[in-house]
Amino acid sequence: MAIIERPSTELEVSITPSVVVPSTTLGNLRRPVQSTGWKSWLFTVDHKKIGIMYGVFAMIFFIIGGVEALLMRLQLAAPDGKALSADLYNQMFTMHGTTMVFLFAMPMAAAFANYFLPLQIGARDVAFPRMNALGLWFLVVGGLVLNAAWFLGGAADGGWFMYAPNSGPVFSPSNGVDFWTLGLQIAGLGSLIGSINLIVTVLNMRAPGMTMMKLPVFTWMILVVQFLLVFSLPVITVALVLLMFQRSFGATFFDVAQGADPLLWQHLFWIFGHPEVYVLILPAFGIISEVLPTFSRKPLFGYPFVVFSGAAIGFVGFGVWAHHMFAAGLGPVSVAVFSIATMAIAIPTGVKIFNWTLTMWGGKIWFTTAMKFAIGLVVLFTIGGLSGVTHSVAPSDTQQTDTYYIVAHFHYVLFGGMVFGLFSGFYYWWPKMFGKMLNERLGSWNFWLMFIGMNMTFGPMHILGLQGQPRRMYVWTEARAGEGFFNFGFWNLISSIGSFVLALSVLLFLINVVQTARKGKQAPLDPWDARTLEWITTSPPKEHNFDRIPTVHHLDEFFHRKYVEDEATHTMKAIATGEEIVRNEEANAESHIHLPSASYWPLVLAIGVGVLGLGVLYGVPIMVLGAAIVLLSSFGWVMEPSVAEDSDYDPPAGGTSKELASHG
Repeated sequence: MAIIERPSTELEVSITPSVVVPSTTLGNLRRPVQSTGWKSWLFTVDHKKIGIMYGVFAMIFFIIGGVEALLMRLQLAAPDGKALSADLYNQMFTMHGTTMVFLFAMPMAAAFANYFLPLQIGARDVAFPRMNALGLWFLVVGGLVLNAAWFLGGAADGGWFMYAPNSGPVFSPSNGVDFWTLGLQIAGLGSLIGSINLIVTVLNMRAPGMTMMKLPVFTWMILVVQFLLVFSLPVITVALVLLMFQRSFGATFFDVAQGADPLLWQHLFWIFGHPEVYVLILPAFGIISEVLPTFSRKPLFGYPFVVFSGAAIGFVGFGVWAHHMFAAGLGPVSVAVFSIATMAIAIPTGVKIFNWTLTMWGGKIWFTTAMKFAIGLVVLFTIGGLSGVTHSVAPSDTQQTDTYYIVAHFHYVLFGGMVFGLFSGFYYWWPKMFGKMLNERLGSWNFWLMFIGMNMTFGPMHILGLQGQPRRMYVWTEARAGEGFFNFGFWNLISSIGSFVLALSVLLFLINVVQTARKGKQAPLDPWDARTLEWITTSPPKEHNFDRIPTVHHLDEFFHRKYVEDEATHTMKAIATGEEIVRNEEANAESHIHLPSASYWPLVLAIGVGVLGLGVLYGVPIMVLGAAIVLLSSFGWVMEPSVAEDSDYDPPAGGTSKELASHG
């Protein structure tokens, strides 16, 4: 079927709605009695509130990681920097990388997944609401344990990759690495629980008629990510347990003097670490695969190719880990195999870029802030991808390893790709989540400052790396600066200035959020003329998501309820507005809708696991206390009813659809 465009008169969508229908006035459904205030957040099992809390905690850690990065760039802005000592610099770059990967990127992707995946598949909630809450609190406890090291003797200092033997007790005698191993194990347990939960949700709770090939691309990418986590997290967990036993109980898993091989750690870490790259980037790919069609006013070009290329990226991503180890002496056969695999994984990524570009080609593009960030991702990720392909050439990779060229590459991929995708999602879905429009003028400044700051910060690092500046150096001298255009001094200064421009862009976003919360415009129900199922309900959605579970007949079901094809002109003709569709859903609401009850046991259990972990460092009594909390909370969880008596919706009028229950 050819690409179908709507007439331009039907394509104009104003940010300021002519009619705004607040969610509080839509319909007359009786809401259940629920706790309010701080209890309604700490004890919630509502996937939407959990998603918001994931986002809040991730943003807090993003700011912490950003401050750590600014301190590093301040140290390197000029020769003989005095801002940080060598030891403190080691802690900074270790915690910066750890925080950004494990405490910002993964939780922020989980925020979008938790909030929107059930909405996109037409479900009331996730499959296991209380396990969902447990995953959140494991993340929070793990993050607190990781950062507690700053106040208890010093943070981890072995790099976010924590290579042996540097991570052993000889070279890292403080407790920082111990906090690191414990924090990551706890946070990783939360990610594993969440991944199983989301897989079950997608496979078992889709709305009637929603086949796998009618799933939105965002849901598809999240599903692929959950399988990546299920297969990769156990590997890093094994590595962390081995490291913990070596440090705390005298084991010798990575001790060369005892006949062990430190490369074992590298293999275990990168078997997890390279799929982790796609755990971070695929959610952003999913977000812009929703944004680009909406603001290009066209269907996504080649939907099956985008879906299967995402799955191919996940599959091939498990076979390229050793390109991180070309300098480790693996031998020519291993190097050749992983070089070919590294080239191969560029193919499905290129397919996505091709499809995104053709989605925009010929469209009537609406340059909202969300669209700008989506286009920014395509541009910057392409640059990062091209520099990444150079690492498939083993001699080149060997020269670039441990230089700033590598730092430039993975920041173009992760910041230029992942972060730009996440910010596109912020601006696109904010009206749905909070019922208010983020300021587009501030958003535009946010984008341009971030785009300029990103290139100022990480672009020069390509030059620095090719000129031989090594990674993880805490100071450089005037004697090493060099002369002329390609000198350390000039490009380090540009990079440091760019980092503060980046910080300013994030500050503008936070100002935008605060301003919107105080006096932002109320959002219409369908501000973007959107295409997918999450827009078929109020903004923000009700506790039960949908007044009746929608029946799906098309890919982009919401769009096809608003438009039909005119057979004479082969264009799309409007037959209903988003507001009319939502009102129709409410008028035919299901009766007696069950909701899961709130529970404080997930929070208590997560705290108990954190205390139990700290007992490894601080003695048996603390370990016993933690074990007691875990046992008590587990017993309370089992004995607590999953659905409260007052958790039913009972509207005065409604349909006769079958009752749907979510149990934790």
